[in-house]
Amino acid sequence: MTNHSEAAGTSGNGDISGHDGRGEGGERGGHGENRLGGGADGAGRDADGVPCAEHQVTLRTPAELADALPYLLGYRPEDSIVLVALHDRDGRGRFGGRARLGIPGSADDWPAVAEQLAQGLVKGSERRGAPVESMVAFLCQDPEDGESGQEVMGRLRPLAQLLRTACGALDVPVVEALCISDNRWWSYVCPSEECCPSGGTPMGLPGTSVLAAAATYAGLQVRGSLRELRARLSPWETAAALEQESALNAVSMTLIPRILDDESRVDVADQTLELADRLMRRFADAPTLSGTLPVDLRDDELLAHDEAATLILGLQDRTTRDRAAEWMEGDEAGPALRLWRALARRCVGAYGEHAAAPLTLAGWVAWSSGDELEAREALAMALGADPGYLFARLLHQACNEGLDPESIRRCLRKERADRGGAVAGSEAGVSSAPPAGTDGSSGQTTAPPPRTTSRRRRRTRSTGSPGSSHPSRRSAGPGGTRRPRPAADGSMTAEGRGRVGDSTGSAYRSRRGAGRRETRSDT
Repeated sequence: MTNHSEAAGTSGNGDISGHDGRGEGGERGGHGENRLGGGADGAGRDADGVPCAEHQVTLRTPAELADALPYLLGYRPEDSIVLVALHDRDGRGRFGGRARLGIPGSADDWPAVAEQLAQGLVKGSERRGAPVESMVAFLCQDPEDGESGQEVMGRLRPLAQLLRTACGALDVPVVEALCISDNRWWSYVCPSEECCPSGGTPMGLPGTSVLAAAATYAGLQVRGSLRELRARLSPWETAAALEQESALNAVSMTLIPRILDDESRVDVADQTLELADRLMRRFADAPTLSGTLPVDLRDDELLAHDEAATLILGLQDRTTRDRAAEWMEGDEAGPALRLWRALARRCVGAYGEHAAAPLTLAGWVAWSSGDELEAREALAMALGADPGYLFARLLHQACNEGLDPESIRRCLRKERADRGGAVAGSEAGVSSAPPAGTDGSSGQTTAPPPRTTSRRRRRTRSTGSPGSSHPSRRSAGPGGTRRPRPAADGSMTAEGRGRVGDSTGSAYRSRRGAGRRETRSDT
C-alpha cells in the first residue's frame, strides 16, 4: 500500500496541521452550533503575524460546515479526506488541528489510511496538549466520466464508515461526515430528508455567504486548489521540455565528473552558488507582475536552459544545497523561492528525481517565510521525487509537527557567519605575512615557508550564460539518456545512479564566502 500521509513525513499528498483557534463547534443533537474564528492564519493573527482580535462565525448547519472547509484549510481540497478536530470548551467544540490525505484509488487501502489519518491527528493533538473531543470528517472528490455526484457519495460511503470506526476506536466520535462532490454536499450522519436530501444540496456561490464576508473581514484567504499549487512546482510538459532535457544531458557530461573529483568539487559548488546569486538578482530586478501564472511564465523566460541545467546538477551536492538554503529570509527569500520553483519545473524527463533538491529548498523557504501550505506540498513532492531524500523528510516532519523554523534559521545563519569569518581571517593572514623569499629581519633571502592559508584557486568559467535573459533554443546534446548522479563518497552505485549525500539573509549584492569547506555528515 502506498502511504499517502504527510504527517509521517512520507511521500504523498496529505498534511496534518496543528493550529488551534480555528473556531468552535458543538456536539450535535441533530445539527449543532459551530463557530469559526481566527485571523488571516486562523490563529488570531493578521497577514503580518501580528495578534489581532478574534473573529467568530456561528455555523449551525452542514451546509455552513461545507462552506467553511476551504477557510479551515486555506485552499479548496480535491480528491481528499479531511478530518477536523474539535476540542471541548464551555460545552462547545473548538476547531483545532486539521488532517488531509489523498483518497487512495484502491478501496483495499482505505482501512489502513483511515486508521493512519485518525491516529495521526489524535496523537498529534495530544502531543500539543490539546486532546481531541470529537471530529468532523469531509470526503471531497469530483465525479469521474459518466459518474454523478450522488454516485460518488455512494461509492465513498464505506470510506466514511471506516473513518467513523477508526475515530471511534480512539474514543473520538465523528459528529458530522460530509461528502462534497459536483458542487453539492451530502451528510453521512443526518438521516433527515428535509435538511439532507438523498440527491444532495447545492453548495452556495463562492464568496456570497456570511462566512465568506466574515473571513474576508478577518483576513482569511482561500488560495485556490492544490492542483493549482502543484502546477507551479511540476515539470514542464511542453515542447520546451525536450530542449531542457538536452541541456541537462550536455551539462551532466562535463559537470558530474567535476563534482565527483575532490579537487574540483569545491570550485563547482562556488560556481553554482555564484550563478544562483546572479539569477536571484535577475529575478529581483524584473518588473512586478500580478498573478501567479504571469510571474511563473516570466521567470521561465529569465532562466536559460543551460543555466537551469547547471544549477539543477550542482544542487545535487548536499553541501552546495545546504549553502543555498541560507537564502531563507529578508530580501533574499522571495527571489530564492521563485528560482527554486523555476528549477523544479525544469527537472523534466529522466531527471525527475533531481527535483528533490529544488523542491526541498522551495519547501524550506516557504516554511521559513510562514507559508506552511506551500511548504508541506513542496516537501511532499520532493519525497515523491525521491522518497529517501533525508533533508526533505526531516523538514516535512518538523513542519507537520508545528515546530518553529527559527531553530534551523539560527543554525544556517551561524554557518554563514562562521564561513565569512574564516574567509576574512584567511585573507588577513596573507596580507600580514612577510614578503616571500625574506626572513623579515636580516634581508637575506630564504626558502619560502610552507603555506598554511587557503590557496588561491583558478576559477573555471561557469557553464551557464548569466547574461542571457531568454532560454537558449540550441540543442545541447543527445536527449533521452539518463545521466548518473554522483554519490556522497565520490563513487558511483552499481546502477550508476548514486546521489550526492543528503543532510540537512542579507542583500543579494553582498560578497559570498568562497573558503574551502569540509563535507559535513548527514543529519
